[in-house]
Amino acid sequence: MPPPARAEVVVVGAGLAGLSVATRLAAAGCDVHVLEASGHVGGRLETDRVDGFVVDRGFQVLNTGYPRAADLDLPALELGYFTPGAVVRVDGRAHRVADPRRRPTALPDTLRAPIGSLTEKVAVAAFSARAGYWPVPRLLAAPETTAAEHLRRAGVGETALERFFAPFLAGVLLEDRLETSSRYLDLLWRSFARGATGLPAQGIQAIGEQLAAGVGAGRVHTGVRVGAVTGSQVSSDAGPVHADAVVVATDPGTAAGLLPAVEAAAPRQVTTHYHVLPASPWTEPLIVLGTPGGRLVNSVVLSDAQPGYSPDGRALVASNSLVPTREADVRDEVARLHDVAAADLEHLTTVTVTGAQPAALPPLRHRRPVDLGGGLYVCGDHRDTPSIQGAMASGRRAAAAVLRALRPAAGAA
Repeated sequence: MPPPARAEVVVVGAGLAGLSVATRLAAAGCDVHVLEASGHVGGRLETDRVDGFVVDRGFQVLNTGYPRAADLDLPALELGYFTPGAVVRVDGRAHRVADPRRRPTALPDTLRAPIGSLTEKVAVAAFSARAGYWPVPRLLAAPETTAAEHLRRAGVGETALERFFAPFLAGVLLEDRLETSSRYLDLLWRSFARGATGLPAQGIQAIGEQLAAGVGAGRVHTGVRVGAVTGSQVSSDAGPVHADAVVVATDPGTAAGLLPAVEAAAPRQVTTHYHVLPASPWTEPLIVLGTPGGRLVNSVVLSDAQPGYSPDGRALVASNSLVPTREADVRDEVARLHDVAAADLEHLTTVTVTGAQPAALPPLRHRRPVDLGGGLYVCGDHRDTPSIQGAMASGRRAAAAVLRALRPAAGAA
């Protein structure tokens, strides 16, 4: 269905930020329409089916510790969860490291794991407790540095930094030098300490589809490319749409092209190789961390956490590198990480995402303005933090700003 010639609010982009704006405006009674250039909702949260397997566009998870996860109907997503922790490989041996608060049986393995002395492991626990339970304003008021320096000052030790934190965080931050802001690390680690990470039964795109359903039938228009915006009109290849307010909720590069006041953020990239094994080599859903000098930052059997990702009980494996790699370059490494024969790995597909998320270097520009004036608004994880949380939080702020302008009573509520 083409977009109308007029709407009260037009949102450009049907990623999580744009859908978060639209659902809140629709709930407040606004006539809101969303224009999306691609053929699907969810933005970077995209899912395909390959030979019956559920294949996300890169390894992505939903963290229930994100405050904005409260905006989702989590039971309806039928999440399958990972064990809070990771497998660390040293000298060819696998060592389980897990959060003993939630996996008490993992305490002996975690204490024996070669990631530093007992004193340093206590420091890791203290760092997690601080990030998890200090008030957020206090975390954000702490002196800012890089993630690497922050961890060193916390006393976790170089061994844990190299064998655990660096590969674990590289898979989340999509950078392996830990140059990310210490303040963002605190916020991120807080979500790990307080929540669980999981996958929807129908794939990560189900999050966007759930939000889109809340906007209302016929109000999300895919395959509509926008060429220009003002505070009162959107020009698209489906024709102009006049509006009282326009919200640009696209990736940072597209937003910068539409809005001169927005700076394009430096994007991170990731390459994910998907393989199939006859069966999982593990007894629980734990991410396996890459080893120093390797091409991969991690590898994980997705179907251990979410059996719905496999159509027939075979194991679906996702392995990630921060630079484009060929499957042949990493096959042996994937096999070593999971202690299987390389010949048992059946290559399913490889996905490279060049704009996976913006960087979050210090100083962290948290909660950037979303109201640009003149009826124009902007949101996206580049206005907050590079995460599902950041996208949805910025969308919430943009919706509140629009309502303050158009419906002051609703905006105040």
